[in-house]
Amino acid sequence: MASQTNAPLPDGYELEGYRIVKKISSGGFSIVYLARDEFERPVAIKEYLPSSLALRRDGELSPTISEENLPTFRIGLKCFFEEGRALARILHPNVVRVVNFFRANETVYMVMQYEQGRSLQEHILKHRERGEKKLLGERFIRMVFSQVMNGLREVHTNKLLHLDLKPANIYLRSDGSPILLDFGAARQTLQADTGKLYPMYTPGFAAPELYEKNGSMGPWTDIYSIGASIFAGMSGHAPQPADARLVNDKMAAKYRGLAESYSEELLGVVEWCLRLDPLARPQSVFALQKALVERAPSKPKKPQTSNTVTRVFRSLLPRMLRQKDQNSTISMNTRW
Repeated sequence: MASQTNAPLPDGYELEGYRIVKKISSGGFSIVYLARDEFERPVAIKEYLPSSLALRRDGELSPTISEENLPTFRIGLKCFFEEGRALARILHPNVVRVVNFFRANETVYMVMQYEQGRSLQEHILKHRERGEKKLLGERFIRMVFSQVMNGLREVHTNKLLHLDLKPANIYLRSDGSPILLDFGAARQTLQADTGKLYPMYTPGFAAPELYEKNGSMGPWTDIYSIGASIFAGMSGHAPQPADARLVNDKMAAKYRGLAESYSEELLGVVEWCLRLDPLARPQSVFALQKALVERAPSKPKKPQTSNTVTRVFRSLLPRMLRQKDQNSTISMNTRW
């Protein structure tokens, strides 16, 4: 079945104790709704509905799935459900809070805590539209991504990978603190189990091993995406896609173009994350966080003029002491 646009559930629809308010977003894999629970508290509900496998028309509740696509649809549904179960065990301020998950309308729904704010992608685009050369300040980048990595460490501790890290999936609360959203493990499982689906990774943010059918994925895969997301915050656009880099890597020139706006230390961290060889990247989020702290910008040097004056004074001092015909004395208590 070719990919198409699926109709969302109607506004006001009652779904297992939740009332749909409106559709928030939709993509090739799912639809996300703003809803309210029985206490009128806002929640976000994510509906598993891959458009390449299932079709739902206006006025329908359950999707239509062909016999050919049904096995793959069920594999993804099971992975989506298990992912919701795993995420529900994670209680971390930088990871989206899953409060419920259930089956209905022949698919699966994941209920998440609703947060006020905007995505990091929206934040970057706002600065880019202003024409600012330096889109995000280095201090802001280090602060936000340090918290993102706190959340990612918790995810990896629970034997999960995100596999779709990008600025659109990093949500900034009203107070500026980030949350990881929209995990892609179920999508990647679908991609691995069938050759009929279109790639579900995001070019530029996806590590090269995600382009391979049996690529070796691990924490280093998410780490590539962290580097790509930091790069996007610096430049306003995604890095060169990994498959194109394998043919003709142009990233070195892009790093040089950012050297006037960002420290050599931060650019070095980004370059480390974006290495094409998985073994050449940081192998854990902890190692990356440590590098982000240790490779902080060097302290500014003392002004050159002060050093010059000091050297000149020291060179003249012996000559001054030899001037015996002067009656004045020179204090040796001068502070320099």
